[in-house]
Amino acid sequence: MNRRDFLTGAAVGVVVGAGATAAIMSGQQEAPAPAPVVKAPEAPAIVKDRLEVAIVTTWPRDFPGLGTGAQRFAKRLQDMSDGRIQVSYFAAGERVGAFDSFDEVASGNAQAYHAADYYWKGKHPGWAYFTAVPFGLTYTEMNAWIRFGGGQELWDELAGEFGLKGLMCGNTGVQMGGWFRKEINSADDLKGLKMRIPGLGGDVMAKLGASPVSLPGGQIYENLVSGAIDATEWVGPWNDEVMKFYEAAKYYYYPGMHEPGSMLSAGFNKKFWEGLSKSDQALIEAAASMENDVMMAEYNAKNGAALARLTRDQGVQVRKFNDEIYNSFGKAAKEVFDGVVTHSDLAKRIHDSFDKARREVGGWSNVSDQAYVEQRNRVLGVSS
Repeated sequence: MNRRDFLTGAAVGVVVGAGATAAIMSGQQEAPAPAPVVKAPEAPAIVKDRLEVAIVTTWPRDFPGLGTGAQRFAKRLQDMSDGRIQVSYFAAGERVGAFDSFDEVASGNAQAYHAADYYWKGKHPGWAYFTAVPFGLTYTEMNAWIRFGGGQELWDELAGEFGLKGLMCGNTGVQMGGWFRKEINSADDLKGLKMRIPGLGGDVMAKLGASPVSLPGGQIYENLVSGAIDATEWVGPWNDEVMKFYEAAKYYYYPGMHEPGSMLSAGFNKKFWEGLSKSDQALIEAAASMENDVMMAEYNAKNGAALARLTRDQGVQVRKFNDEIYNSFGKAAKEVFDGVVTHSDLAKRIHDSFDKARREVGGWSNVSDQAYVEQRNRVLGVSS
């Protein structure tokens, strides 16, 4: 419609309106029913009070993957709430020590931590299952167990005993077996070895005669360089390159039996969590779930290139644990699990549920992901 048509139409509208009004006033036409009253729009709901959340972690600030993933989760909470949730983030040592994060949150001094829950296995062996255990679940298998296999319910039961609530919030995937100063050709070569390896994986090494040491990430390099430890596991090529372990150890073994899909958690103070609205709980769960996905994608994207640099530029010798060593790992792991299930009814129920997922979900993986990747690599000539 052009401007002249619009104005003409508007004028007609005015004339008709005026004529109708005159007819009504002269009694020639009944007055129309009164127009319905239109209410003015209600004022927008008052935004809820700002929520303050202090997050403590077990990671160094800005450490690739682990640290940056935790920081990304903290920022996402603020962004998704348009700043209503205000997060104060503390890396390891900035507010409390890395391994003090658990007590800081359980006590209510902080509202949340970001960590690997197997650090707390000394409080209950069941915690180890919610990060990784020897011969355990891969990333996709872990997600299946937690979300659809009863894992979250058991995790809630365990965490609830300590005043906590846990959410999946990251994963590093299958980890490397570790850095060693010497070649490992048999299980006997592990005897007397001082190795940084936490969780039930450390218990397996102890069964084989090694001396497991639990150290936070920020202290590993100095202990390896000084000779205080003879070997260490950490994560994988991307993180290990940053840590410069190759300066003290040149033998890099794979695959790690101890952490096949290391899940990280956002652990919340239970009283704080239960005091949140359902919408805030859902928002936090969504932010944690997104980080669980993003972190794994980042590790998968960056590990391959980092491994190539380690071998090409740093002279690292990548070795595969032979079958005899892996069989020894398996025998020792069974002994460790036999001890876990005698700890308590809850520990046994966690293990049994986990083992069921390992058999059922793992069985499907054998004829889906694993079978396909093997054939794809064979056809394309891809080798390790």
